[in-house]
Order: sequence, then structure tokens, then C-alpha cells
Amino acid sequence: MAQYTQLHDWNLKPREAIELQKILRDQVRITPLAREVETIAGADISFNKFSSTVYAGIVVVRLDTLETIEEIGVVSETKFPYVPGLLSFRESPSVLEAWAKLKVEPDAVMFDGQGIAHPRRIGIASHVGLIIDRPTFGCAKSVLVGRYEEPPAERGAWTNLVDKEEIIGAALRTKTKVQPIFVSPGHLIDLEGAIDLTLHCDGGYRQPEPTRRAHLLVNALRRGEKQPT
Repeated sequence: MAQYTQLHDWNLKPREAIELQKILRDQVRITPLAREVETIAGADISFNKFSSTVYAGIVVVRLDTLETIEEIGVVSETKFPYVPGLLSFRESPSVLEAWAKLKVEPDAVMFDGQGIAHPRRIGIASHVGLIIDRPTFGCAKSVLVGRYEEPPAERGAWTNLVDKEEIIGAALRTKTKVQPIFVSPGHLIDLEGAIDLTLHCDGGYRQPEPTRRAHLLVNALRRGEKQPT
């Protein structure tokens, strides 16, 4: 079973969560990958902001073939309210519940969400990366914070995502003449490494395969077409 370290209590008020983010962000390390990635997971979460039910999914694939090795889906309840900028406190416990059930511990994890492209530089990819001590990064479909120039139209083109004079990610074209996705390093990886892994996970869609498959999994859970693992 995949391991992780419980860094803090999840039973926090929003004000306390913001203060914790300010502490945790100083522990995030943006650095080149320490070793080659052979397996990569995609993680996604789905919920209705007015409901306490959270659907989380992790799909592990081989990087060279994009073959799915394992998938875990969980349905759980959260007590943390829906607060923009603090969604990792609502979502992370469910992701960690799924992580703990994995038989294959992936070399890296991409999230359908943000890494350091976050107002306090600690989106869910950074937050969970600290806890699981694995390279993590975000592949988001929209911008949470920052500005960018449109990258050239061809697949693989990218431009910097910038906030307050700091490069926090990239607008990356994963498919020619299709809207970019927004890649940001989370922990134990740099921007170039995150972009490279994203492009390696090309299945012909805008969204890279690991998070695309995780997205399909959580939606199937939500519709009752799949049962929790």
C-alpha cells in the first residue's frame, strides 16, 4: 500500500487553513526530477460545492505505453466548506484515502488542479506532494491566478504563467489549435520537468491521459456507474 506522512490535522477553520498554507509553502521544493519517471498517476476530484460528498480518483499508467496499471476511486464526506483558494483542505483527505489503497506507488502524480500557480503558492498538487513525498504537478484546465500570452498554435508550444513578477507555471498547447492547459510544478519537480511529463502523456486529447482517465473515473463514481474501490 502507498505510504504518506500525516503532516497536520485536517479539522481546521478557514482562517487556520490560510495560516497553515503560509507555513507549508516554505517547505515546497521546486527542483529538477531526482530520478527517471516510469509510472505516473493522474488524480482528480469531483464534488458539488453545496454537498459534503467528495469523489476522488487516482489512475496509474506506464509512462512509455500509457497503459493503465491501476485505478482507485473513493467516495467520502468532507467537513471543510467550499472556499476558493482553500480547496485542497476539502479535497486532499479523499485523494490521500485513494492513495493509501494503491498497490503500485507511482513515481510522479499529476493533478487536475494547481501546483504553485495559486495565490499563496500551494495548490493541491503542492499540498499533497508534501504529504506523499513524491514529485507532483498540476495540469489545470483554467487559470486560478496569473497572466500569460497565448502560446503559438502548434502542440508543444508554451508561454510563462506569471504572477507578481514570478513564473508560477506555463500555458501549454497539448494539441495543435486547441486551448492550452495550465501546468505548474507542485513539489520535487520543476516547470520544465512538468511540461515534459505532460507532453509524454499525450493520448490525442487536450487533457493528458492520466488526469483525463481520473476525470472519467470520478464522473463514473458520481453517476453511480462505478463503485468505490
